[in-house]
Amino acid sequence: MDSLLDALQEGRLIELPDNDKMDALQFLAHIIEAIPSLPAGTDVAGLILAKEQTSQTSLGMGWACPDARVSFDEDLVCVVGWSPQGINYGAPDGIPVSIIAMYLVPENQRNHYLREVSLLAKALTVYPGVEGLRAAKGLNEIRDHLLDLISSTKETVGPDSRARMIRLQARPTLEALPASDISHLIVEPVTLVGGPGVKHIVLTQNAGLAQSLDAAVGLLEKIETDGVFQAGAWRVAKRGKVAYQHGRFTYDCLAITTADSGKKGLPLVIS
Repeated sequence: MDSLLDALQEGRLIELPDNDKMDALQFLAHIIEAIPSLPAGTDVAGLILAKEQTSQTSLGMGWACPDARVSFDEDLVCVVGWSPQGINYGAPDGIPVSIIAMYLVPENQRNHYLREVSLLAKALTVYPGVEGLRAAKGLNEIRDHLLDLISSTKETVGPDSRARMIRLQARPTLEALPASDISHLIVEPVTLVGGPGVKHIVLTQNAGLAQSLDAAVGLLEKIETDGVFQAGAWRVAKRGKVAYQHGRFTYDCLAITTADSGKKGLPLVIS
């Protein structure tokens, strides 16, 4: 299960912002879309949500593995979302989903993906820590359980994978790591306020992002109709909406971009 291990090693284990199924899937898809090596305009969220309408992607036992299949050649990519409360996913066994392992499956990686998911499904039937995964209280507990799950699938763990897992187990807690060690992604919470005849207001701690969104044309219209807005290097995704009097609305959003390797001190905020 190399792709799952890659997700842990490269910081793609993320606490989901809420327990709504479609919002969680969109959130994880937008994380994949922000990976620099993907062709521009790859609509991972659209592919994931369309497949979810016709397929059951739950593996049972609190796990789901949605996938987006694309026609170009690339590496197999996995991102893992953890829901502390559990998500009503419509799983056949009725157990709320606490772990979503989402995959981007390029044309050249389909056999690799099928083998990995088959091994994962098999591992879940014999892994003694499945209940512990659902009862975990933090990302570090989740990471440790996932490493145990991978190591329990003996045939997938060669010397290189063992060495990588040892390094992961020796790392400090996720909260203590600098942003560059967690991920190349920057995720900023954003609140947008607007209404008829009123210019939108942007509330965010990131000054550059605020400047970019302040000047954006059609921002709220796109957020309302598509749920996402591209502002330069930032991809803004809607999480929720609250209506107030006089036609005013607030939109709870996440803005996602990637940090340039030459820049330092850029914060990673996941909330």
